Amino acid sequence: QVQLVESGGGLVQAGGSLRLSCAASGRTFSTYVMGWFRQAPGREREFVASISRGGISTDYADSVKGRFTISRDNAKNTVYLQMNSLKPEDTAVYYCAARDGVVLSRGAAYDFWGQGTQVTVSS
Repeated sequence: QVQLVESGGGLVQAGGSLRLSCAASGRTFSTYVMGWFRQAPGREREFVASISRGGISTDYADSVKGRFTISRDNAKNTVYLQMNSLKPEDTAVYYCAARDGVVLSRGAAYDFWGQGTQVTVSS
């Protein structure tokens, strides 16, 4: 069982940047595909980005492609989401997720979820 804890959220002006971190417990972090999701009030949870176990392959939602970068440091059991050129539409609670598998997923096929960190982008 892996525990995930997000951090790095906050308030930022449109056009600014934030770096989210997700720290995972245990010694098997490198066996998990990792993903970031977000949910705004009144909206469905949506996929943001995912990264393969070794950090070589990545996948991004069209809405964030070119602005966000997902990365991971397996030695630190941490996955990151660098968010640049933020827009008010990016405002949401951001969740880190892990799945025991190989193929990247944009859906709900994740086994573990963090509690989320709030990102608010003002105009």
